Amino acid sequence: MTSANFADHGKIDAIIRFTEDWQRCLRDDRTEPPPIAEYVPDGARVRLAVLTDLVRIDLRHRWDRAGLGKRIAEYRKEFPEVEHSADLVDLICEEFLARRGHGPLELTDFLSEYPEFAEDVRARLAEFATDDDTVADTERAAALVAELTPGRRIDDFDLITDLGTGTLGRVFLARQRSMQRLVAVRLSAGRGAGGHGMARLDHPHLVRVFDQRLITDKSATATRLVYMQYLPGGTAAGVLAQRGWLQEPDGGALLLRAIDTAMEAKGEIRPTDSSVRAEIAALSWPETVAWVGRRLADALDYAEHNGVLHRNIKPANVLFTAEGIPKLADFAVRAAAPRSVANPEAVEPDSLPYRSPEQLAELLDPAAPAPGPPSDIYSLGALLWELLTGAIPFDDPPMPADPDARAETFATMVRLRERGITEATLARLPPDTPSTLRRVLLECLRADPKRRWRNGAELAAQLDLCLDARARELVDPAPTSLAYRSRGWLMPILGLCVGVPNVLASLYNINLNESLIIDRMTLAEQERYSAVGLINNLIAFPIAGLLLLFLTRRPLTIGFRLARGREYSPRTLAAARRDTLHMGDWAVWVPFAFWLIAGVGWPLAVAFTGVDLPRQTFLHFFTAQLVCAAIALAYPFFPLMVYAVRSVYPQLLVRGGIGVEDERQLRKVAGRANFYLGVAAAVPLLGVAFATFVAAADLDLVIVPVRVLSVGGILAFVLTYRLFRMLEADLLALERAIPQRTR
Repeated sequence: MTSANFADHGKIDAIIRFTEDWQRCLRDDRTEPPPIAEYVPDGARVRLAVLTDLVRIDLRHRWDRAGLGKRIAEYRKEFPEVEHSADLVDLICEEFLARRGHGPLELTDFLSEYPEFAEDVRARLAEFATDDDTVADTERAAALVAELTPGRRIDDFDLITDLGTGTLGRVFLARQRSMQRLVAVRLSAGRGAGGHGMARLDHPHLVRVFDQRLITDKSATATRLVYMQYLPGGTAAGVLAQRGWLQEPDGGALLLRAIDTAMEAKGEIRPTDSSVRAEIAALSWPETVAWVGRRLADALDYAEHNGVLHRNIKPANVLFTAEGIPKLADFAVRAAAPRSVANPEAVEPDSLPYRSPEQLAELLDPAAPAPGPPSDIYSLGALLWELLTGAIPFDDPPMPADPDARAETFATMVRLRERGITEATLARLPPDTPSTLRRVLLECLRADPKRRWRNGAELAAQLDLCLDARARELVDPAPTSLAYRSRGWLMPILGLCVGVPNVLASLYNINLNESLIIDRMTLAEQERYSAVGLINNLIAFPIAGLLLLFLTRRPLTIGFRLARGREYSPRTLAAARRDTLHMGDWAVWVPFAFWLIAGVGWPLAVAFTGVDLPRQTFLHFFTAQLVCAAIALAYPFFPLMVYAVRSVYPQLLVRGGIGVEDERQLRKVAGRANFYLGVAAAVPLLGVAFATFVAAADLDLVIVPVRVLSVGGILAFVLTYRLFRMLEADLLALERAIPQRTR
């Protein structure tokens, strides 16, 4: 290897390390950026070239972070050799662009800071000399971009293939010489379509924007160059072309076929032995749409948490890797423009079908509130609907060429969206569309932004449900299913689950007490015993019932009201989900406590009335109550929780706002279920243990109840174990529907 090659290698290595360390700094939200001096090589031959590139990278990243902005004048003091860089004027121009993107900055004020370079900088930034921040690209710059052809070299990039022309400029497949990698290069006239704001975002489902540059020719005409990750798998527009009007798409194979078609057109080779492609191939078409949508929704959530909204979701902005992984492109990369019907930059015909009502209203009234994150949810929902059905969800009128006639067209589009999805549109859904996916997309397409999914995280979690057959069966059961038809039966089911085991326990208790205690009392003592029992029941049962109703008040009322159109805050819904998962615990611990209290209080109250009870009687009474308490603790939990998880909890889950805390609560229920299963297994043993406290002469009196308890307990355990396995499977399915996310 020659010394020149070693020098070039050192230059590339320094730039790569510096860029990677800056990205780590941004991801970790560190306030101390990497120092340039540690990356500048010692060799005089490459030092200045590397230093220039490092300054350019450092400058852009610093102005993307509040409080870290740095001026070229400061770099010149720190590194005097920058004065001799051939790119010094370009660096000063880069500072102006970075500061202009950070806040208002007049060109005249900026040039006063660099008077010795004012003439050169003014020539390079001629298009910024106006106070209007939305100056259209000059005709000359647009013509230069239009004349570009493959084979040309632009800056650090060799243009290989023309990938197409969009509203933001022309896109080429290019080779970046300094990094020796293939990239997609978008060239646009003037300063529009910048990408420096996106360069800090790093997500597996976002097209990675590496950086941008402003290139000027001898006539001072500016061209904006943005280079980004190259994806060979085509766009969602190609998938829609394959989807067409097919009545029965062949599942994930349709997506893979569209990707392979796009790759063949570019001369790319299809990957082999891809686990991702195998996963896609096994999906039905509705599941494929949910699989794609879940990843795009996750990308929207990540971007939103980094302060970026898309506002232009459409098929051309959804790209695919060779394996089929979707990625969103062109996040809010253009400078803001006046929002009006007459502004051609604000009216992109290919994106209009996917715009939310508030975006269309913004075109009619520039003073309308700016759309927020729910607008992107709407647009993504419209795109997923089109992928699913082969048609956009609304029959919009054609866009007139006359700008004066557009207002009425936009008003019609707003009215169509406010009217909602029609029955004819619903009929276009494929027959195998899960009801969960249908519900999720309809929520996306609500006219009122407040009634949509609040963010991408909520939408992604709901789309996860669509990909799990067991989870979607739980969350959106068929209208004919028992789980669906029993949704309004919480009160009677709660009464049955609690009442039946406790009634059986009471019968067992009465039988034992009559044999061992009551039959040995005088008639007067029996009357006192019965009076104490009546008072005990009149007090205990109402208190226990009211306590249970109070503890279960949210599950009892909120689900009922949600079904009738009532809306609740995310905090209230989270509390209702938590209480629903605790219903089984309250249904067993409240009776358990009252059985034990009665085991002590009842014989004491009887003794207080003057009845002389032998010491052995207290022991018999308490041990019998303990067995009854175990019955009350073991058996109501499982039938009630199976019902709650299948019929009550899903109604709360579909309202959104689910997160890591919900997953923890589901896991805790699974852990508690193991405890209650153990108690159910112990009930027959407790009956046998009770018999050991009975005198030998009295064994004949208790042998039948003990046998009934033992045999019944074994049969009850078999049923309980079956319910336990059902509950376990349901909880695991719901856990899978609450994915973990790291940003």
